[in-house]
Formats: sequence, C-alpha cells, structure tokens
Amino acid sequence: MSKPMTKTQLVAALAEEMGSDRKTAGAALDAVAAVVAKEVAAGGTVTLPGLGKVACKARPERQVRNPATGETMTKAADKQVKFTIAKALKDLANG
Repeated sequence: MSKPMTKTQLVAALAEEMGSDRKTAGAALDAVAAVVAKEVAAGGTVTLPGLGKVACKARPERQVRNPATGETMTKAADKQVKFTIAKALKDLANG
C-alpha cells in the first residue's frame, strides 16, 4: 500500500491538471474545503461529482458502555460527518 498523498502533492497535481500555478490550485482547494465545511456545519449535504457525498447526520441521545469499567452511561445527542463514496469511484478502484 502506498503512502497517502500530502496536501503539497495534491496542490502540485491539481496545478498540473488545471494548467495553472500552485498558488491558484492551493487557493481553489482551500476554497472547496471552506465551502464544504460551511455547508456541512450548517447541517447540509455537499455532493462532490465523481468522488462522493459529504453529509452531516444527527445522532440521538444513546446509552454507551465504557469498555474499561463496563459502566453504562448516557451520551448526549450529537452530529456526525459522513462521507459516502460515489459508485463510479468504487468501480474504478475495484476495476
């Protein structure tokens, strides 16, 4: 298994793909991340074509168990960010 691509490597690859400089590619990447973060924080969903969908899901209050002590406690309701991979990307990875 190969190492994960770093942000610097991703920006360089984006710049090459876009045919622009690294500064512009870095700004584009940061802008996409900011838009996704703002929308998901507001409880929305963002579809990234060809990649998947980022969504914020509410989880109700629930009973959880501390594995160290076995004690059962109530965990407050919270939100969880989920990423669902697009079928096209799954097929490409498995193909």
